[in-house]
Amino acid sequence: MKAKTQGTTNSNDKKLSPEQQKQLLGVWKARFEKNRNRHEGLAWDPVRTKLEANPEKLWSLSEMERTGGEPDVLGRDETTAEFIFCDCSAESPKGRRSLCYDREALESRKQHKPENSALDMATAMGIEILTEDQYRELQRLGTFDTKTSSWIRTPPQIRRLGGALFCDRRYNTVFVYHNGAESYYAARGFRGSLRV
Repeated sequence: MKAKTQGTTNSNDKKLSPEQQKQLLGVWKARFEKNRNRHEGLAWDPVRTKLEANPEKLWSLSEMERTGGEPDVLGRDETTAEFIFCDCSAESPKGRRSLCYDREALESRKQHKPENSALDMATAMGIEILTEDQYRELQRLGTFDTKTSSWIRTPPQIRRLGGALFCDRRYNTVFVYHNGAESYYAARGFRGSLRV
């Protein structure tokens, strides 16, 4: 059974039209050039070439954009030659909030179920939820989640006991918290990463 994905494009249609592609590449190039501190030493043209050669990754990145993530390049993996994109919106992406942590948590709720779970939505979009280390790395490049919070990848030993982790930034400090995995809040979403 397919999970609902809050308006995510049909998974059989993971291609952008040439017009959509051109428009989004323009948006991402402008963001890339405006935020050079996030990817010092990298140039846009190799990133664009990689994106154009990977239509499904281009679609995933467009889903990050559509749901309010404002994705940008945070680096390049020298081993795999992949560029690493991450959601860089000031607050947790608006189109990915009010989600419990995963499918098990969603199914455990008897009443007032959210529309989806963070892990299911990330999978449908073709992206990965940030780990704690990735979240902290992002916060070194700017100031994020001062009014919202974001689910992060939860270690199995915590999840087995019913918990899930999330982060935010308050008092100029990054905090990691725990909640029941089935909880969801209007101010909590998730941030994702994508390798291209």
